[in-house]
Amino acid sequence: MASIKDVAVAAGVSVATVSRVLNDHPSVSPTARERVLAAVGELGYRPNAVARSLRTDRTRTLGLVISDVLNPYFTELARFVEEEARALGYSVIIGNADERPGLQDHHVRTLLDRRIDGLLVSPTDGCSPLMLEVARAGTPMVFVDRWIPGVDVPVVRSDGQAAIEALVAHLYGLGHRRLAIIAGPAATTTGRERIGAFRDALGAYDLPLPDAYIGQGDFQAESGRRATEGFLDLPEPPEVVFAADNLMALGALDAIRARGLRVPHDIALAAFDDIPWFVHTDPPITAIAQPTGELGRAAVRALIDRIEGRTPESVTLPARLVVRRSCGESPATNRSQP
Repeated sequence: MASIKDVAVAAGVSVATVSRVLNDHPSVSPTARERVLAAVGELGYRPNAVARSLRTDRTRTLGLVISDVLNPYFTELARFVEEEARALGYSVIIGNADERPGLQDHHVRTLLDRRIDGLLVSPTDGCSPLMLEVARAGTPMVFVDRWIPGVDVPVVRSDGQAAIEALVAHLYGLGHRRLAIIAGPAATTTGRERIGAFRDALGAYDLPLPDAYIGQGDFQAESGRRATEGFLDLPEPPEVVFAADNLMALGALDAIRARGLRVPHDIALAAFDDIPWFVHTDPPITAIAQPTGELGRAAVRALIDRIEGRTPESVTLPARLVVRRSCGESPATNRSQP
């Protein structure tokens, strides 16, 4: 492989000049810059990233720790994070926490050992001494989707309050009055927010949310199945099951079908976190869609701002309701609502 000295000889300049050109330094004359870039192309020279990181104390690498790589929402989020980072000249190393706080902390420590420039995290729970330690140490960090109260770093997230209100209004308009929820873990900010927003939205119509209509889930399909089985065993089952994430909705659908029941004829189904699969289920599932691409891109930009010494603001983007046929027919079927 060609070295930086080879490029300097071919271009007739010093090694320092080649270095300045490669780092886009403005002090190089246009003529010298042109000769260096021509030599780089002819020799196929590639800068040594490891050596450069030792000189600059920067690796141009970001760490991303997501809650569950098997959840299509987080898979898509990771894709947009990597895409935006690559466009801005950074690589991304991804760690999958699998909704386990211990594994999350393991990935965070490993990424820091690899000298990443900054860290994006979707926390698995609302209490992590390690996250507080990382933030206090001044490591550039941004929370995405979820966050940990009391840890002073920017948060990039969506707000589902209005979309959940729109969902309850849609269900009420269809005549549904007995609404149940499969809630996410109370240790997560998203788990607490979604059940709180659902309860508030029901209250606007004087609809109760009895304890029997609250199923405790863990953002996994099996917990959605178990919670729905519990609902169906009640003397008066709910008319609607709202799952607080997509995998729990798929588990709920399995439980409903296992009883020989049909959606929406026997029971309606809706979910938070729209995914491509929901269009292909029978019937297609009404869901709340988060702006995943915008969240991923905004998170990367906020983190790079931190790395470069700027102070980014937290970002909150609205989620939206996508109405399909899983809650019943209405004039709004197959339309999106803000």
